[in-house]
Amino acid sequence: MHGVTTFKGDLLKKELEIFNFKDLLEHYPFRHIDKTKLDKIAALTPNNEYAQVAGKLTQFEILGEGRGKRLTARLQDDTGEIELVWFQGISWIQKAIEVGHQYLVFGKLGFFMGKPQIAHPEIENFTAQKADGKNYLEPVYSSTEKLKAKGLNGRAIGKLTYALLQILTEKDLSENLPESIIKQYKFISRFNACRQIHFPATEKHYQHAVRRLKFEELFFAQLRLGLIKSTRHRHSKGLAFDKVGDLFNIFFKHYLPFELTNAQKKSVKRDQERCRQRQTDEPPLTG
Repeated sequence: MHGVTTFKGDLLKKELEIFNFKDLLEHYPFRHIDKTKLDKIAALTPNNEYAQVAGKLTQFEILGEGRGKRLTARLQDDTGEIELVWFQGISWIQKAIEVGHQYLVFGKLGFFMGKPQIAHPEIENFTAQKADGKNYLEPVYSSTEKLKAKGLNGRAIGKLTYALLQILTEKDLSENLPESIIKQYKFISRFNACRQIHFPATEKHYQHAVRRLKFEELFFAQLRLGLIKSTRHRHSKGLAFDKVGDLFNIFFKHYLPFELTNAQKKSVKRDQERCRQRQTDEPPLTG
């Protein structure tokens, strides 16, 4: 796939056990972030966990020294102003942003001295095409420190998954459940489930995908168990006890910590009778 070098491919195998396209598709996001709409800065409150705002960068400056060194910037929309701050990657950010330009900013929202602030936000140039945000919930994927150090953080994994889904068709992800079951439980198609588990249009679409894929996993797990059971019964005769020994009778009569039900007592009695019958039917040993 474009963007995956041999080195990065080996890292994905080692760190996340992603060996092929199927493994990548089954590396599911652990949550989603809603970037489908823009927030107005004046409307932000501590109840907002994340914020996505768009506006003009009015200023930025580097403050502090040593470990306290940071880059701060201010973004303004038609309702208010928000502070952006970076403690790492300052040199790169300083080259990437410019006062007077329009930017789209997303990140975890905090408040400092009563004013909204986003630390280490995602920032990109803002255009009219992005005015309504994305048309899907953005997935968040697990990664590792080694992968992040080589540019394969959760966001990068999301880009790989998105690119893969663009080239797949329904033929590549054909149905694996009987049509009768799909109709009975009103499941979405396997192809749509795979797309919506990663990039759902809404929370409802995501829940439909989860329901379909969970059933699918349980369905095939039950089939495997049934196959194992059937095979065992065909090829295994089990262990038959030839006789009821004294130890069993002593334990049954004196040490069993509970009273057997009538059905259990009848079952034990039948087993004892069968053992006695087998002993009676056995031919005598001859020299």
